[in-house]
Amino acid sequence: MSIRHLLNAGAAALAFCAAGAAGATGPATPLVRIAELKIKAAELERYKAAVREEIEASVRIAPGVLAIYCVAEKNDPTSLRFFEIYPDEAAYQAHIASPHFRKYFETTKDMIVSKKPIDTDPVQLGAKQAVR
Repeated sequence: MSIRHLLNAGAAALAFCAAGAAGATGPATPLVRIAELKIKAAELERYKAAVREEIEASVRIAPGVLAIYCVAEKNDPTSLRFFEIYPDEAAYQAHIASPHFRKYFETTKDMIVSKKPIDTDPVQLGAKQAVR
């Protein structure tokens, strides 16, 4: 999946979140997850291939995965940051139980030196469709 497709998917996800889920209780608050990962340098290319496969499958297959982004620090490519958006906790739980996520987890668990999840409360989310 190209960067343009990922950005478009993220823009659509954020638009969905901004509009809220349809229902009598009002707009839903999306679940936003952030994680900091440190990857073994010798495993970095294999890890990146596995995470690309997992993110592409998640965005394409899982209806509850609104957006997943993975970026590396410029000065330390083994330090990765993930930014994920789900409509709710149930969607996140379905994602981590999915076959494509389980494959990613099993494939990469020995490549990860450390993982720090960061709990968040969305304040304001916004996106613009990517420029082509």
